[in-house]
Amino acid sequence: MTLKCGIVGLPNVGKSTLFNALTETSSAEAANYPFCTIEPNTGTVAVPDARLDDLANNAKSQKIIPAFIEFVDIAGLVKGASKGEGLGNQFLSHIREVDAIIHVLRCFEDVDITHVHGKIDPIDDAQTIEMELIIADMESAAKRAVNLSKKAKSDKTLLPQLDLLKKCQATLEEGMPLRSLKNQSDIDEKELDALQFLTSKPVLYACNVLEHEANTGNKYSEVVIKKAKAEGANAIIISSKIESEISLLESQEEKQEFLESLDLEETGLSKIIKSAYDLLNLKSFFTVGPKEAHAWTFIDGTLAPQAAGIIHTDFEKGFIRAEVIGSEEYLKIGSEVKAKELGKMRIEGKDYNMRDGDVVHFRFNV
Repeated sequence: MTLKCGIVGLPNVGKSTLFNALTETSSAEAANYPFCTIEPNTGTVAVPDARLDDLANNAKSQKIIPAFIEFVDIAGLVKGASKGEGLGNQFLSHIREVDAIIHVLRCFEDVDITHVHGKIDPIDDAQTIEMELIIADMESAAKRAVNLSKKAKSDKTLLPQLDLLKKCQATLEEGMPLRSLKNQSDIDEKELDALQFLTSKPVLYACNVLEHEANTGNKYSEVVIKKAKAEGANAIIISSKIESEISLLESQEEKQEFLESLDLEETGLSKIIKSAYDLLNLKSFFTVGPKEAHAWTFIDGTLAPQAAGIIHTDFEKGFIRAEVIGSEEYLKIGSEVKAKELGKMRIEGKDYNMRDGDVVHFRFNV
């Protein structure tokens, strides 16, 4: 599975600059005026994972295939988007297609870059977009409720869905996003997600700061982090300008030296991917051999047969067992052959819950 994240925010907050840096392309025009991004630009980025590199080196794999994350740079939003203002309708339809929302908030002052509202207030900016999404969901929920109520009169099996829809309406009318319902014990998250409301999607707030504030943040990022904690969401501090400079460096050594000169431990890309994986409860397992070392993404709680199916549907259909060892132990031992000789490769069946970092060899019969 490939995680798909939509990068959203008001005009001139650094969305396209960040997108260009993350995908190391210049396909999204970063310009100092609203709506420079009309059609969503899409870029696929390899997920950095040191474990995969170490496993590949250890096994002398000819090829390394990382997991991937897809970023979509979505047009800037203005007040009234839910009513079609600006590029509202396009904006909302593009958000509906992503797994998670990366909400870029302007947390810097720069007289050379205009702000669509004429002031720097990331909380107000966040609320502007959130309210537009809430309004759009309210309209969608109202239409669905009318249709579902009619159908439920003759089909009583639809009553639980109608009840969930009414709870959604009540939450939206209170000005709350539907992701807030996921903390309630009487709500089935899968059923809520199946309704595909905009505000049920997980959100990662990206506080875009100036270069010298990338390590410490500032007064603007502090209030965003507090907001995220109160919502049970994630927030990170990044500098789109730093990410732009890093994207121009060719070698990993140069990038690391540049980060160290700024007293930073990792890139904004790494922060975003880790936070996005955490938001969606995503993990990685590996298949390793002389031909290739491959990282595979799965949802926490996935059983071994379903994990095998991520590689190929035949693997799931004919699943027999999984031979498993943790990546750390694998690297300590040195090879799969030695691990088997030492009895360190565990034999797991259909009820095995996959763990992050598992190195797996699936046995199947079709």
